[in-house]
Amino acid sequence: MIVRTFEFNPISENTYIAYDETNECVVIDPGCFYPDEKAELFNFITDKELIVKHLINTHLHFDHVFGSSFVEEQFQIKTEANKNDEFLLEQMPKQLQMFGFKDANTKAPQIGKYLKENDVITFGKQRMIVLEVPGHSPGSVVFYNQDAGCIFVGDVLFRGSVGRTDLAGGSHIQLITGIKQKLLTLPYETIVYPGHGPTTTIGYEAKNNPYLQ
Repeated sequence: MIVRTFEFNPISENTYIAYDETNECVVIDPGCFYPDEKAELFNFITDKELIVKHLINTHLHFDHVFGSSFVEEQFQIKTEANKNDEFLLEQMPKQLQMFGFKDANTKAPQIGKYLKENDVITFGKQRMIVLEVPGHSPGSVVFYNQDAGCIFVGDVLFRGSVGRTDLAGGSHIQLITGIKQKLLTLPYETIVYPGHGPTTTIGYEAKNNPYLQ
């Protein structure tokens, strides 16, 4: 499986496209905000002749869904996310104002499917398992591809840090418990693709992350 990372919007959010030799792909957390960012994402998909099978979100904070409606419209597909985060879409104008995006004309995505624990997302020859790891947001989920040895964690886990828990529905205890029970039990060589910042591995975080000791 090939993973292409894009760093989008003023909050430096990581958007991912994962695909394989079949040319089927998934778009994960489309945070493209500016027109040139949307064009970059669109051109990559079309230039590679990729077929978008799923548009999936680890959670629904605004910086991870800036480009969701654009992807929905361009590729005739609906967002898939956990139901417990749906309230965040209603609060998006408030979120944007709180973070200084007063004039952002961002259309909330339409959830076409609710993702829950142990759901399986398939595309090409790939298989991703959905794991619920709330705490950063009530509906935070991660996508684990065992065969590819990687996991997309959104804002649950970062290199040397964890997601903030002071936003609506956050819980530090819940987050740390979920990370320890569901992420640190994975093979240590598993590559971690976070919602912000550089990639890491489960093993590195288990041994070095100060929040997990």
